[in-house]
Amino acid sequence: EVQLVESGGGLVQAGGSLRLSCAASGFTGDDYAIAWFRQAPGREREGVACIRSRDGDTDYSDGVKGRFTISTDTAKHTATLEMNSLKPEDTAVYYCALQPGGMLSVVITTLVDVVYPHWGQGTQVTVSS
Repeated sequence: EVQLVESGGGLVQAGGSLRLSCAASGFTGDDYAIAWFRQAPGREREGVACIRSRDGDTDYSDGVKGRFTISTDTAKHTATLEMNSLKPEDTAVYYCALQPGGMLSVVITTLVDVVYPHWGQGTQVTVSS
């Protein structure tokens, strides 16, 4: 069974930084994509950043470009989201999601949530003004 566990959320002042981590288990291989999504109260879930393991291809939402950086360790099946210059509007529950590759599937770099079949439970990030 594939499992994803997020960590690293918390409370930070505006302008500060946080690092989120995602540990994935229950799958093999080094071809996958991991993405971070977030959902604020009363708002729809939105894609924040994603990375494809085999070539490091990344994509970011416009609101976080230049402030957030996603990375992955293919040997450990982990992903990290470095968040800098945080703003109050970044406050949300952050989820990591996994798109594993396989013989019959092509891994794509995308912030479309339906492409990711596996999700973590989320970690709260709160940015105070």
